[in-house]
Amino acid sequence: MTELLNVSGLLLMLCGVNLCDTLGYKPVIIVHGLFDGPKQFVQMARIIEKAHPGTNVSVIDLYDNMASLTPLWKQVLGFKKALYPIIQEAKNGVHLICFSQGGLICRGLLSTLPDHNVQSFISLSSPQAGQYGDTAILNWLFPHYLKAKVFHICYSSIGQELSICNFWNDPHQKERFLKTSKYLALLNGEKPHSKMTVWRENFLRISKLVLIGGPDDGVITPWESSQFGFYDNNETIVEMKNQNNFEDHSVDIRRDFSSPTFHHVLQRQIGGLSGVWG
Repeated sequence: MTELLNVSGLLLMLCGVNLCDTLGYKPVIIVHGLFDGPKQFVQMARIIEKAHPGTNVSVIDLYDNMASLTPLWKQVLGFKKALYPIIQEAKNGVHLICFSQGGLICRGLLSTLPDHNVQSFISLSSPQAGQYGDTAILNWLFPHYLKAKVFHICYSSIGQELSICNFWNDPHQKERFLKTSKYLALLNGEKPHSKMTVWRENFLRISKLVLIGGPDDGVITPWESSQFGFYDNNETIVEMKNQNNFEDHSVDIRRDFSSPTFHHVLQRQIGGLSGVWG
């Protein structure tokens, strides 16, 4: 998926608006997205190391390429085992950069690790509020289904064994979503559960959150999902600040993300180079 977003160029632009200062010299951990692996992020790691010589950058080699379709909770467990030794060794904390589907995996990690020391969570073009749209990847996975019909697959026990179905959010099938979702509805607090308060407290151990996305994303639909915006049942975008579920449930996005530690970055593509305004 990285070929649709110039993540290295985006990171350069982030440095231009002083967000590279966010990274400091603490260890940086990078988690890839759907159908990606470490090789897609070699250049990003080099840019970070050049900006901050001596910084330890780890690109996690796990659930690469087709294995990235593994159910998200299983991936959370796997990435947790891979990340935990790095976190334990970094007494002053680490920074987490997570791309696309990886952003949802990282939220699962942050919500379920009670003793993590992640200082900054940078979410790059991640469907934090879910996905609902016809994209090249969707058409490849489900070639005979329009977006309005994908719920027949995703909202089933078999469908929930695919990572993309774990965050498929059909605004016209809300009841089915809440009934069958094993990941996103729990993570976003739309489906009440006994660990909601604990997950929220764990997540809020981070010092800084940066959400990055924009209208020329090309993958995440709607692109506003990268900043927790999403469709209502008329497919009209409801911004994060106007969504009741985030105020009422576990993460309490509307209140917590209004703090100075929250950065909201809009990304646009100009001539193949990513620009950032925010």
